[in-house]
Amino acid sequence: MDSHAPDAGQSPADDHWNAGPLGCGELVMELKHRMDVLEPGAVLHLVALDPGAEEDLPAWCGLTGHGLVAFTPPHFFIQRKGA
Repeated sequence: MDSHAPDAGQSPADDHWNAGPLGCGELVMELKHRMDVLEPGAVLHLVALDPGAEEDLPAWCGLTGHGLVAFTPPHFFIQRKGA
């Protein structure tokens, strides 16, 4: 896992979501919904301002099988797992 987000002009994201200060519970529930509608392999660029996101999002990706491609809080690039 690369700990640096790609340059803004070279973003590999297929979709973007600014979650603002949403906390862990609300954040992961909405994130699950957003990942479910993406095509397998698509990348979501998530902006999450919650201080716990730096620990919560890698753990959530590990539990769900989605890939955390890169992150530099508050920017997280999450790749939807295959079908």
